[in-house]
Amino acid sequence: MFVKKLIVLLILCSNFLVFGQASITMQNTYPTDYFGSPLDIPLVLAGTFAELRPNHFHAGLDIKTEQREGLNVCASAGGYVSRIKISHWGYGKVIYITHPNGYTTVYGHLQKFSDRIEAYIKKQQYKNESFEVQVYPSASELPVKKGEIIALSGSTGGFIGPHLHFEIRDTSTEKTINPFHFGIVIKDSKRPTITGLVGYSLDSDAQINQVNIPLQLSFKKLGNGDLLADKINASGKIGFGINAYDQLDNASNQNGLYSLELLVNGEKFHEFRASVLPFTEDKYINLLVDYERFEKNGQRIQKCFIEPSNKLSMYSPSVNKGYLTIEDKKSYNVEIIAKDFSGNTQKITIPVTGKNDPVLVRKALVETPYKINFTQFNQFSKDGITVAFPKNTFYEDLWLDFEVKDSLVKVHYPNVPIHYNYTITFDVSKYTDAEKKQMYIATINKNGRASYESTVKKDSIFYASTKKLGKFTLLSDKDAPNIQLYNFKNDQWITNHETLKVKIFDYKSGINTYRSEINGQWILMEYDVETNLLTYDFNDKIFTDTKHELKVTVTDNVGNTNTLNATFFRKI
Repeated sequence: MFVKKLIVLLILCSNFLVFGQASITMQNTYPTDYFGSPLDIPLVLAGTFAELRPNHFHAGLDIKTEQREGLNVCASAGGYVSRIKISHWGYGKVIYITHPNGYTTVYGHLQKFSDRIEAYIKKQQYKNESFEVQVYPSASELPVKKGEIIALSGSTGGFIGPHLHFEIRDTSTEKTINPFHFGIVIKDSKRPTITGLVGYSLDSDAQINQVNIPLQLSFKKLGNGDLLADKINASGKIGFGINAYDQLDNASNQNGLYSLELLVNGEKFHEFRASVLPFTEDKYINLLVDYERFEKNGQRIQKCFIEPSNKLSMYSPSVNKGYLTIEDKKSYNVEIIAKDFSGNTQKITIPVTGKNDPVLVRKALVETPYKINFTQFNQFSKDGITVAFPKNTFYEDLWLDFEVKDSLVKVHYPNVPIHYNYTITFDVSKYTDAEKKQMYIATINKNGRASYESTVKKDSIFYASTKKLGKFTLLSDKDAPNIQLYNFKNDQWITNHETLKVKIFDYKSGINTYRSEINGQWILMEYDVETNLLTYDFNDKIFTDTKHELKVTVTDNVGNTNTLNATFFRKI
């Protein structure tokens, strides 16, 4: 019997060693000399891979472009343009290049494309009569060589400054991979900086310094640059989290960490590592961080333990998921190490003594008539308002704060994270058809500002699918959008103008669609959501007449429409 057990043990150990070696090999198989720089200037970063952002991880590198637009963007390696997308938001104008080695590179927030790519995409835009398009060229349509200029850098995609967003993805899985693994080197001699430490009591019997709610802990800086926290007394199941950032040379931006380790009495208990990110895991960032604390005061604490519903794959195998069980009269030396990709570290040490003190401070539990079982579908109605939550919308059970008062609806608190959209429905049967036509569902933020929520109207009900918690109401928009000539006047000669610009805006429900024509023909006008400008490039189309009639029609989100007609003169 002993011999049999020994043989089984040897086989298991052998398999473990092989698997461990395979894992190490896989991590080191990224080609480090295949991809070149996407810019022909020294690379300085504004953002790093898997950096913590609101509701998502940053999927690549944000490369500074010297605070200007129009820098040459080059193909990082040979391949073909496999996807082009133009959107008012997100990555703005973006190119995807598929490479024969199994990876795809992504270049976002572009100002414009190279001539042949620009001609290709504008043909699609004129065909669809739409500024926003997405196309998937075949391998033979737009081949590119390494170092070829594919675009100019810009700031498209919303309210952002000039920079280039650069990603490397696994082509087959669409998972994004830290570009640093591919030999892209950024000078970094600075160690990360830990600015905050929080202790968490993780069950009802646990306490840290007699407190059962998240507790900000004090610390001091040592002579070697590391940190030492004040001694704490604790008992039961506890965890820790830190607020930290990393800085690279030649930049003041506060970037994300590469890894975060938790050690207890010298043994590694937990590790987060920013290496590979599936987009399907983005929302779990709200369990990685202390979401409530971030929503309340903007402090982004990264937890050194794994919440039960957290399915992130960026964790290494850990002891008890990073949870510490503190026993009476025992001493623990807890270390948290923040590390960047270059290996620079800062460590904070937390001395813990097990002491079964009574709990003096607890979070008050407020029960309501609306109990959420997060693993089931939940629906509640009150005074003509219905909220419906798919299962697993929340990450844990909770008592929902659901109130209706006059025209204002409260659906819990914005400091609670949710994973899926839920539906809020208004009974609008008391309104006339004319009134309903101009009404919409709006969210009200903490500053009292209203914003349009995409509203579906069906007879006597309005509903919206939303990922926001907080306050909602019904508002009315009776005003048509505003349209103004921007860089010319009516009946003006503009022969020397390279572009034609029109300003559009809507103060209430917001702009939904716009259409522009010259002499009855659709023209491509690019919409900049930051400046509210529509811009037409005269190089797009040749009009042989001297006199031209411009027509711009804009519709808001409830259907109010306004049309501007203007005349301009231009010699060919």
